[in-house]
Amino acid sequence: MTEMQIAQPEMATEAEAAPAQRGANIVTVFAALILTALALIFGLGLRHQQQTQPTEGLAPLFTLQTLDGQEIALESLRGKVVVINFWASWCGPCRDEAAELEAVWQQYKDKDVVFLGIAYTDTERNAQAYLKEFGITYPNGLDYKTKISAQYRITGVPETFIVDRTGHISEFVMVPLKRAQLSAMIERALAKGM
Repeated sequence: MTEMQIAQPEMATEAEAAPAQRGANIVTVFAALILTALALIFGLGLRHQQQTQPTEGLAPLFTLQTLDGQEIALESLRGKVVVINFWASWCGPCRDEAAELEAVWQQYKDKDVVFLGIAYTDTERNAQAYLKEFGITYPNGLDYKTKISAQYRITGVPETFIVDRTGHISEFVMVPLKRAQLSAMIERALAKGM
């Protein structure tokens, strides 16, 4: 046999190459679709990260199932100033502000001010222990499936929102609060409704 005859069986005809080419095209299209999907997911994640907490406008509505079995709808509190505090039993800074929040609650609870504590990614057992440890008496509940914190775009705890009498966000703070600071925020919100 000549060299030419040996090489011929290895050469694919055009008809034989077509299925292989179609397979390569399918793999290329499939890879492009996967890369597009990943880019879309990554882009949506970045967009979500770039969203910030609402600092004005109507406060996102929610209903809180409290740890003592009540249901409190934010919408039902119109006409009052509402302090919404996101916290967790495992959060050191939350522990620093716990007594401050309770003291301000005691000061304002009879003045058309409502405090709502929302335990972020916590267990009922740990949340109850935390409330007992710090003598917290204002309504608190777990954020089941982080639905409320997603609406408020929580990035960590503690985070506190002040909602005025009309249901609008008056102020937002993402640091532990002291009594004087929180009292001043409440006073400003109370003054808006007069």
